[in-house]
Amino acid sequence: MMKFILMTPATLILLWLSCISVQAQIEPKGSGQTPAAMQSATAQTTAYTLPPEKFAQAQALYTLRVRLVIAGTVWDFLLLLGILFSGLAARFRDWAEAVSGWRIVQAVIAVPLLLFTMAALQLPLDLYQHHVSLQYGLSVQSWSSWIGDTLKGELVTVAVVTPLLWLLLTLIRWSPRRWWLYAWLLSLPLMVLVIFLVPMVLDPMFNHFQPLQARQPQLVEAIERVIQHGGLEIPRSRMYEMDASSKVTTLNAYVTGLGASKRVVVWDTTIQKMTQEETLFVFGHEMGHYVLNHIYEGLLLAAVLAFFGFYLLYRIPAWIERRFPLRRQWRGPDDWAALPVLFLIIAALEFLGQPLGSAYSRRLEHQADIYGLEVTHGINANSQEAAARAFQVLGEQSLSYPTPDAWMVFWYYDHPPIGERVKFAHEYDPWSKGVSPKYVK
Repeated sequence: MMKFILMTPATLILLWLSCISVQAQIEPKGSGQTPAAMQSATAQTTAYTLPPEKFAQAQALYTLRVRLVIAGTVWDFLLLLGILFSGLAARFRDWAEAVSGWRIVQAVIAVPLLLFTMAALQLPLDLYQHHVSLQYGLSVQSWSSWIGDTLKGELVTVAVVTPLLWLLLTLIRWSPRRWWLYAWLLSLPLMVLVIFLVPMVLDPMFNHFQPLQARQPQLVEAIERVIQHGGLEIPRSRMYEMDASSKVTTLNAYVTGLGASKRVVVWDTTIQKMTQEETLFVFGHEMGHYVLNHIYEGLLLAAVLAFFGFYLLYRIPAWIERRFPLRRQWRGPDDWAALPVLFLIIAALEFLGQPLGSAYSRRLEHQADIYGLEVTHGINANSQEAAARAFQVLGEQSLSYPTPDAWMVFWYYDHPPIGERVKFAHEYDPWSKGVSPKYVK
């Protein structure tokens, strides 16, 4: 549901920045078998391949995911159109206005009713997606745990979005011509605040974290050699292990937070199913996001996109009013019944802006791959092979399809396809060519 409310092209980047990860790509996470992780360090992983049985699973899952992406996108728009033209939003507004003349009280009534209605209409698709994750061994989370997380997420969404929408409609009412500029200015510190608070407030609500030093002291020592090679200082207090195995079988690591909340997180499944050399490359990749200031760079881009996004939110409703007889449903842009219109515009901006966010994410992930290769060179016996094996394990665990359609990669993949990453890991070799490395000299 949050995607309707928050995901303009700028916020797509903002939410990705709050958890920059090394995951293979957008496909579901994989089964529990790890033959690639057990192979000899001398075997050359020059291409991403899957055993016949896993390939069949990956192909079937990829086909299903494509259908779900298309169906989900169509359903999202139909859902909002249905709420708008059925008059349901106007009914919620009338109920709220009958209770109180205070706008803040009306917001507490009308907005949650609308958000919970949208969540209920989306629930069948969400249930089916979790069923698929269980069916393919991508998840081990019980239904009761999943329902608990879903309800918790919905409550957090309502608690955050309700005051934000009240503030937005207050600005529209207060300054009909300049509200978009004021909303953009207010969004800038909110972007920073969100990224700062996510690892300290939101993440612990859904997952358990422990200091990596307490759980994996030997790995921390190896990681510190990588850090020293990069000429950086990442204190042990900024390294965490997340208990992912209680919910998923996938592997992952990520950088999150900002300033005092910035940290590197490694999932326990990654440590369990990868060799130390492979894990060091994964850490090196995450260290690349840390060193290359990807969060700050992304914040700047998100701010620029948010400027244009708010301006479009200002211009498009007026265009709609002139061409469609919607006045009987809502009285103006500051009406609670107008929220589905704003959500439709945001959903359209999200859809059209998806390729931009995906391309930007793939660019940063590629830079982090390069950094990971460079910073582990001389520490791992063969940094290129360790990286290639790490990608192979990620792909097998995720049941990542080896040959995704170009349009899917262009529109939805926020990481380069796993096959391209394996190939690049072996091709990138500035040391033997007498060329200076790009990041780690």
